[in-house]
This record gives sequence, structure tokens and C-alpha cells, in this order.
Amino acid sequence: MSSTSDTPRPVGSEGPEKTIIIGSGPAGWSAAIYAARANLDPVLYEGTFKQDMMPLGQLAYTTEVENFAGFPAGNVRAFVKSAVDKSRHYNLPEPPAGHTKDDQPHYAVQGTELMELMKQQALNFGTRVVSDDIERVDFSGPPHTLYPAAGEPVQAQTVIIATGARANYLGLPSEEVYKNKGVSACAVCDGALPIFRSKPLAVVGGGDSAVEEATYLANLKGADKIYLIVRRDEMRASKVMQDRALNHPKIEMKWNSVVDEVLGDEKIVTGLRLKSTVDGSMSDLVVGGMFVAIGHTPNTAFLDGAVEMNSAGYIQWTLPFRTNTSVKGVFAAGDVADDYYRQAITSAGTGCMAALDCERFLVDHEEIIGASSAR
Repeated sequence: MSSTSDTPRPVGSEGPEKTIIIGSGPAGWSAAIYAARANLDPVLYEGTFKQDMMPLGQLAYTTEVENFAGFPAGNVRAFVKSAVDKSRHYNLPEPPAGHTKDDQPHYAVQGTELMELMKQQALNFGTRVVSDDIERVDFSGPPHTLYPAAGEPVQAQTVIIATGARANYLGLPSEEVYKNKGVSACAVCDGALPIFRSKPLAVVGGGDSAVEEATYLANLKGADKIYLIVRRDEMRASKVMQDRALNHPKIEMKWNSVVDEVLGDEKIVTGLRLKSTVDGSMSDLVVGGMFVAIGHTPNTAFLDGAVEMNSAGYIQWTLPFRTNTSVKGVFAAGDVADDYYRQAITSAGTGCMAALDCERFLVDHEEIIGASSAR
């Protein structure tokens, strides 16, 4: 196992890298862990801070993660501090207030904590991490060429794209204020958290995803009323999904309505101000949380069509149960190729798959790649 104190070999200093990973969410770090343990000496470009995305992926915006296997509630902070290098302790959020047991912190792992643990695990096995963005690519190889924003072009025999997708929000200033304080874009991820339990909640959207989110919330133990806010007088959802929402005893439709403002007490959401799309009138709705279900945008613009994508911009896997893209030696993992599940644990699983696919690709094409892939 490589030590984190070792001076890492400069990227590209010995020719094309075996594997370069783009992205630092669950898929990217899982890929790095598997690639490093397979002696692929991976390089991971973790990105830089931006308004709508930052290193460590979407989970870095999330509070408690109750559905990632292996992390039951407990004194998580003590474990995190013992595992993560002290130089990054500044990045750890405050433990959730009031979550104690036997006078110790007692809560499910928070998003940033989980991602810092994954990053540390990848570092422990020798992953070289670069804090830069890949701005464009040339996949005419292998070797393939990547162009960082602040560095020289680098080449790799295999590439794993794990740049994820970002949730679409309404764009309201008040919405931004209450993110992680009652505003979420994932009911499956957050709906069972204590701040939402047994409260009336709102889901914004009229498609299948919105109905799925509303139904999930309505079926939780102790669920209160779930309001589905639709801007028109009909839903875009499929007929079977519409019937599911319209016939559920705990789901109430709010037709011809849009959210004009998220209301709260500065600590948590207490309601929504709705605007009628028919006459512009305003009304207040008492809820304890808002879930936005108006779609996601995959982070694939930098690829400029270099690999095959679907109409929504998600990378397409070209082989069943494999992470292969339309370009040899290029693989995709996580939400950048998943427009259906979009869960941290499924992303991590496909990160593992992509690293294994890279390893097997390098073995199968050793005669083509030649000495440039051998260290």
C-alpha cells in the first residue's frame, strides 16, 4: 500500500497514464480504489469549486446519508477524524445538532464525511489526485488526450468518466437559502430524515420522477399530506404514474401552481408561497419541506459529443452490464450514465465496474498498447 506521505509521481512524467478518472463523487473514488489496488496507478481529476458543482460531488451538499450500506447511526465523527488526514478536517461539517446518545454524537454519516472517507481510502492505495478540471478531450486514441484547465495536456490508455449529474432547481434565492434545511432534490435520499418525518411536504414537478418522489414520501411510515405542485392542469407523467398519484389518499394535487418563494424561520422550511399560473394570485402552503423533481443535467458538456449520449445528454453504455462507452478504452460510471437510479451506492458500484473494465481492457489490448502502458 502506498503511503500518503510519499511524493506522488508527476502526471504524464513517464508517458501515457494507464488510467485517468474524471470526477470525484462515489463513482470516481470507488473507481480509484479498485484501480489503485489493481496496480493501475490511477490519476483522479477531482475538479474545482463552482457555483453549481464542487469536488466530492452532489453528496457534498447533503446532510445525513441513511441509506449507504455499512454506515448505521453512531459516533461517526470520531471515526471520520481518525480516518481522514488532519489537513482536511476543516472540510468536515458540524455534527447535526441534537443527535446524541450516551453523551456522544450519534447520527448517520453526513455526505461530506462519506466522501472524505472515500477520498482517503483512494489516497491510501496511492491514487494521485489533481485539483483541476478537464475542459476538453480528444478520444482519437488510445492513448486518449485530456486537456486540464490549468495544466498541460495529459494522455491515458484508459479513461473513466465519472462527472455525475446535477439536479435542476427552480432558481429562487429563497430556495438556495434553504438547501439542506428543508429543500432537497432527492426524496429517496432525504425523505426519511428526521427533519421531514411526519410533516406535510411538497414535491414540485409533473413528470414520472415527481410522481415517484411523491409516492415514496407518501408511503413512508407516519407520512403526512404530500402536495404535488404542477404548473399546468395536467401532468406530463405516464398514465399509470398519474393514476398512482391521483388515487393515493395522502397525495393532494396543486394544479396550475408554481413556487414563488420558499418560506422559513431561517433554520428550516415552514411553507411555500405559490403563484397561480392562471390569474397570478398568491397563496401560502404550510409544509415542512420541498422536494424539487424537475430533472437533472449530466455533466457532459466538456465532452462535446466525443462519446455517444442519449437525448438528455447522459453517456450511453454500449454493452449490457458493462461500463463501456462508444469509444474503446473510455468507460463511464455513476450518474453521468445513469438517468434512472441516481443513488450514491449504485454510483459506487458502477465505479467498481469501470475500474475492472479498465483493467481487463489493458490486459486484452496489451499487444496494441505496448510498452507505453507498462510501468
